[in-house]
Amino acid sequence: MVCLGNICRSPLAEGILRHKTQALGLPWTIDSAGTGHWHAGQSPDPRSVDTARQRGIDISTQRARQFRADDFERFDHILVMDGQNLRDVTRLANSDAQRSKTRLILNYSHPNQNRNVPDPYYDDNGFNAVFDMLDEACDAFIREHKV
Repeated sequence: MVCLGNICRSPLAEGILRHKTQALGLPWTIDSAGTGHWHAGQSPDPRSVDTARQRGIDISTQRARQFRADDFERFDHILVMDGQNLRDVTRLANSDAQRSKTRLILNYSHPNQNRNVPDPYYDDNGFNAVFDMLDEACDAFIREHKV
């Protein structure tokens, strides 16, 4: 899961997908990162933590990190929140195979529409809507990839 700073959207996405896969007993490795380094080592935004907690998910122990080129080797799927994240991540890819791992997360819930998950950082009221979008996309991702 990748967004800009790894404190709002991608920590929510990581927490949602981890919560769902654990409940299903799926042994998936799930992580999140940001394309920027500004918040590396920091906890998720308190509004993301509160939003997740209200839905029964604890993301308070996550720590922000920057996306690295070796993440293409570590993960089968790299889900990004918006078009800029997609461009920034694919710029680090060394092959078409690596680029093909990267996808806008909302294309799972809204195929081929290339919708962005809005960044709620400047909108205190946007976190619940972002959670709902990510929750729906994570369900669709699981349906497509659960073996």
